[in-house]
Amino acid sequence: MSIYTTAVARYFEAWNATDADALAKAVAAAWSEDGTYTDPLADVGGHEQIAAVIRAAHEQFPGFEFRLAGDVDGNHHIARFGWELVSTGDGSAPVAGSDVVTLAEDGRIASVLGFLDRLPEA
Repeated sequence: MSIYTTAVARYFEAWNATDADALAKAVAAAWSEDGTYTDPLADVGGHEQIAAVIRAAHEQFPGFEFRLAGDVDGNHHIARFGWELVSTGDGSAPVAGSDVVTLAEDGRIASVLGFLDRLPEA
């Protein structure tokens, strides 16, 4: 795997962790200590705040998991990829987006810039 696909795999491990200990470990493995996460709904930094955003997503969408949509594209320690939030029950994917990540020298994520491409209808 490339540094990009490895980083994105760790990213999805964090987003799909539901146990508190597993989530803390997955966030630490995916993000650098001062890593950030920014999307239209959140702008946070550090492992604890990133984990809180992930927990909130699971509270809002219980029984869903994040999945890679397409390939990971990367260059110069920057990667981009699409994703979907998929119901494990019926396979529906009411939320989708795309993210751009910058990697730190150790291969962990330094920053995420997220975009929401599809949201559930109100």
